[in-house]
Amino acid sequence: MADSNFIDYVKFCSRSGAGGAGSVHFRREKHVPKGGPDGGDGGRGGHIILRGSSQLWTLLHLKYKKHVIADPGKGGDGGRRTGADGKDVILEVARQLTVEGGTGAIAEYFGPGADSISATGKATICNMGAEIGATCSVFGYDSNMSDYLRATGREAIAAAADAVADDLRPDDGAQYDQVIEIDLTSLTPLINGPHSPDRAHKIGAQGVGAAARENDWPLNISAALIGSCTNSSYEDITRAASIARQAKAKGLKAKVELLISPGSEQIRATIERDGLLADLEAIGATVLANACGPCIGQWERAADKTAKPNSIVNSFNRNFPKRADGSANTLSFVTSPDTVMAIALSGRLDFDPTVDTITSADGTEVTLDAPRGDILPAKGYDPGVDTFTAPPADGSGVVVEVSPTSDRLQLLQPFTAWDGNDYIELPILMKAQGKCTTDHISAAGKWLTYRGHLENISGNLFIGAVNAFGGAVGEGLDVIDGSRRSYPDIAKHYGESGVQWCAIGDQNYGEGSSREHAAMEPRFRGGVVIFARSFARIHETNLKKQGLVPLTFANPDTYNQIEETDRISVLNLPPVPDKPMQCRITKADGSTIDFEAKHTFSPEQVEWFKAGSALNIVRAKVASQK
Repeated sequence: MADSNFIDYVKFCSRSGAGGAGSVHFRREKHVPKGGPDGGDGGRGGHIILRGSSQLWTLLHLKYKKHVIADPGKGGDGGRRTGADGKDVILEVARQLTVEGGTGAIAEYFGPGADSISATGKATICNMGAEIGATCSVFGYDSNMSDYLRATGREAIAAAADAVADDLRPDDGAQYDQVIEIDLTSLTPLINGPHSPDRAHKIGAQGVGAAARENDWPLNISAALIGSCTNSSYEDITRAASIARQAKAKGLKAKVELLISPGSEQIRATIERDGLLADLEAIGATVLANACGPCIGQWERAADKTAKPNSIVNSFNRNFPKRADGSANTLSFVTSPDTVMAIALSGRLDFDPTVDTITSADGTEVTLDAPRGDILPAKGYDPGVDTFTAPPADGSGVVVEVSPTSDRLQLLQPFTAWDGNDYIELPILMKAQGKCTTDHISAAGKWLTYRGHLENISGNLFIGAVNAFGGAVGEGLDVIDGSRRSYPDIAKHYGESGVQWCAIGDQNYGEGSSREHAAMEPRFRGGVVIFARSFARIHETNLKKQGLVPLTFANPDTYNQIEETDRISVLNLPPVPDKPMQCRITKADGSTIDFEAKHTFSPEQVEWFKAGSALNIVRAKVASQK
């Protein structure tokens, strides 16, 4: 049996599959033995799993664990490959688990199938573990990891890991609470969206195309984007570039804006040296700086694109409303870099590169061959331009000067410590209906100009949240003066009036980016408690780091009992680990409803609350050492 501390722990397994007769476009190359033109040989079979341990429990204070498995399939006598890759594995996991199904879990991927995936392919899967709410995702150490470490100048680390490789692998005979099996020989490429990374569709007319027709999503795409932290490796870009070379040779160009973000200066310099940048630009792609860029809305879009419903495809991790460009009209779909490139050439959301053709300028029907990529650059990585400026050896004399008139930078002031009193009759600034991600709480895009100025960026607080009282977006009731105005204006009014307040979330409140501002802004404006039916774990921890109290309703139906003019009290503070909080709703007529709320405070996190923030604890420790 699994460690009793870890319940609701999931194991994802993929069975070995047999090969078939024929090959398909967009088969995984380099990760499995090469096949001939009449069919692939198949891989070795294997598993990817999540599992728990009491040691992790002690270290991370976790309660739940989950598991994932991948398998490229067994050798066969011909076999139609599905074209699925690591990105499709995690998209399938998201489909099955949903965005909250991995909350509190650690996802461990293991087995020969997992070993066949490159180090950067594993990174893609682990990166998107956050999209299922997982605390973290891990793979057992293997030769692909060793090769990557050596290729990136970390030979000493590789040697140290090689020496204890057996201890960095799953134990034989490990038991798990739940198993999800994914057969990669039948897993087809997925495209997930819009609005949520777990809204999965198969590619093509019968998959996403059918969903688009049913929901009136535009089938002609307006932009295609490859990169971000999720899919911007050398392997990702070589595969995309291999399709670009085909396109150029066959007279095709991207039919829409195609933007590509390398993962680092090293990747940018290497793809330029190896001619890949030129390959991409030859079909109309624009290669951007190695930064988050469009993934967080940092790109320029014409008003005629966003003024009406439009569909975009990307290889990013998140596709929440307004995240890409600040427009609610933009429908964002997440898929693999290979599929993004193919759809960019076709211009159609419902294009399936494994069966569909593209009409070239001369009228020829073009079929795209399978992409081919290199896991590591044959000539090694080019480090590119070194822009690092080392800090002074002795920084004691360094003074940070910020202009008091700057609208982009503002020195942080410590949050006040808890005053020792319970929170009595807090007004409700916001009650969210449905999904309320960190993008809803603190929008990115143009707002990131102010990420160094807490007061100015707080102008975006809750602007994407749907008000459960009436459905308006980004606005509610100011109980001080009875006016209806934007949430940022209400929060500012409360904060400047010295009024502490609470907010109410729905399911999986705070999913998505870890985005520290989504916790800092409520605290800055006087927020002290956030209630929710459930929290995304990372955001829940961030709230505690800023001195707020995140609480989940012991009875989820309590959410439905809360009205706009109610006041809520939180009693018997501070939180006590493993003991629920006693709370009270006070109605406008003076009647009350008592309820219990759960929390996940550890003893250390209770001290954060009492001190006013985790940073205050750090500041005090540093001061004591001088």
